[in-house]
Amino acid sequence: MDPLQAVHLGPRKKRPRQLGTPVASTPYDIRFRDLVLFILEKKMGTTRRAFLMELARRKGFRVENELSDSVTHIVAENNSGSDVLEWLQLQNIKASSELELLDISWLIECMGAGKPVEMMGRHQLVVNRNSSPSPVPGSQNVPAPAVKKISQYACQRRTTLNNYNQLFTDALDILAENDELRENEGSCLAFMRASSVLKSLPFPITSMKDTEGIPCLGDKVKSIIEGIIEDGESSEAKAVLNDERYKSFKLFTSVFGVGLKTAEKWFRMGFRTLSKIQSDKSLRFTQMQKAGFLYYEDLVSCVNRPEAEAVSMLVKEAVVTFLPDALVTMTGGFRRGKMTGHDVDFLITSPEATEDEEQQLLHKVTDFWKQQGLLLYCDILESTFEKFKQPSRKVDALDHFQKCFLILKLDHGRVHSEKSGQQEGKGWKAIRVDLVMCPYDRRAFALLGWTGSRFERDLRRYATHERKMMLDNHALYDRTKGKTVTISPLDGKVSKLQKALRVFLEAESEEEIFAHLGLDYIEPWERNA
Repeated sequence: MDPLQAVHLGPRKKRPRQLGTPVASTPYDIRFRDLVLFILEKKMGTTRRAFLMELARRKGFRVENELSDSVTHIVAENNSGSDVLEWLQLQNIKASSELELLDISWLIECMGAGKPVEMMGRHQLVVNRNSSPSPVPGSQNVPAPAVKKISQYACQRRTTLNNYNQLFTDALDILAENDELRENEGSCLAFMRASSVLKSLPFPITSMKDTEGIPCLGDKVKSIIEGIIEDGESSEAKAVLNDERYKSFKLFTSVFGVGLKTAEKWFRMGFRTLSKIQSDKSLRFTQMQKAGFLYYEDLVSCVNRPEAEAVSMLVKEAVVTFLPDALVTMTGGFRRGKMTGHDVDFLITSPEATEDEEQQLLHKVTDFWKQQGLLLYCDILESTFEKFKQPSRKVDALDHFQKCFLILKLDHGRVHSEKSGQQEGKGWKAIRVDLVMCPYDRRAFALLGWTGSRFERDLRRYATHERKMMLDNHALYDRTKGKTVTISPLDGKVSKLQKALRVFLEAESEEEIFAHLGLDYIEPWERNA
C-alpha cells in the first residue's frame, strides 16, 4: 500500500519516500503565503509529523518547525481543542484570537485538492465547555453543535479515526465484547451500534443534553453515558474488566485458532492461564492452535504500518511471480488508515487470469514462501463461489471466495521504520496474514466487504431495509427489478413452483456500488465505524 494512505489521501502512481526516512531539507516553493501552519506532534509521533510536514511543503504550504507568532493554523490529530490549549499553556504560549485550531482532516483535504479548502465545522477542534484551559476567543469557543439528522446507518455517516468520545466508546466496546463472549447477540449489537454512532460525532459529549436526537442510544446506553459523565468512568465496564470469566475468555481467545466453544471448555475445566493449558497432557490442539501457542507473543503484539508495508511487498513480489498482471490491495483496518492492526489482509484479483490460474495461485504463492522458509502456518479454504448464486440474507455471512489464513515470517531487515535498527532477539516476527482471491468482475464487492468495520455491515443492512436490495462480498442484487418465473418439475406430478429472479447490478468500483444504493461515496478512511 502506498504510504500516502497513511494520511488518508488514497493511492498515487508515484511512490514517495517511505515512512521513517528523515525529511530532506529541500526547499519548496510556497504557493499559499497567507497560511502559516504548525503540525502538533502530540499523539501523532515524530515520524508521522515529519512525513506530513514534508508532504504539505511539497504541495506549496508553509509549515513551521517551531511554533511562533507567525503561525496562523495549528493542525492536530486525535486531539480536541482543549488538548491543544492545554499543550499551549504548558509551553507558556498564549493563544491569540486569530489562531485556528484544526483537525488533520482539513490539511489532508487541502493536500488532496492541491490548495487550501474552506474550513468547515467538522474541521475545527472543539473546546470542551468544562475544560480548565482558557478558551480561545472567537469561533473556536462554541458549544457542541446541535445534532441534526444523524443516520442510524454507519454507511450514511463519515467516521474518521478522530474519536472525540473515546471515554464512552471504550466502555461500550468492552461491554459489547463481553456480551459477544457470552453470545448475547442482541445486547452486543446494541452496544456496538451506540459506540459506532458516538465515534462519528464531530464533538465530545459533555452533558446528557448533548445526546438528544442521537440514534441508537437506548436507555441502558444513556445510563452508562450519564455514569461516565458523573464519575469519569463506567462502573459496568470496570466490573467486566474485573470479571474472571471475561478475563479468561479474553485470554484464551487471544490464541490464534481458539474460539468461544474451546474457551468455554477450558474455563469449565478450571483453567485460568495459558501455561496450565499448554502443560496439560490430556488436551489435544488443532494445527492452528499449535501455531497460535508457538508464535503467541508475536501474534498478540500489534502489527504496525511499516510492518504491514513490508508484508505487502512480500505478498506482491510472490504474487506477480506467478501472475504478472495481478492486482494486490491491502484491505482491512490498514486501508481505513489505521496505524496498527492484529493482522494484514489482502485482496488479489487478475483481469487476465483463467479460472484454473486463479485456483492455483494461492497454492503456488504459499509453496514459494515454504521454499524460502517464510511460511510458518498455512490453511487454504477452496472457493465455493458460484457466479449466479443469490446473496446471503445474513449480514455477517462469510464469502465464498478462495482464501488463505497464514502466519508469515517477517525479517526485521525488511521493515523500514525508525525502530527497525533497534530490534533484538530472533531477528524476525511472526505476522498473521489473510489472502483472498476473487474473480475480476467481483473485485469491487470483495474490496468493499474486506475493508471491513461496522460500516460494511450496516451497508448490507441499509441495502436490505431501505433499498430492497441484497448485498454481500460477491454481488449486489435488486429485488425490485426482478421477475417471477414458473418452474415445472420434470416428473410433472408436483405442482408448479415459482422462483423470483433478481437483477444483478454490475459495478467496476466501490463508487458504483454506492451509486446503485443511492448513497454518497464515503472514502475508506471515513469508514472507521
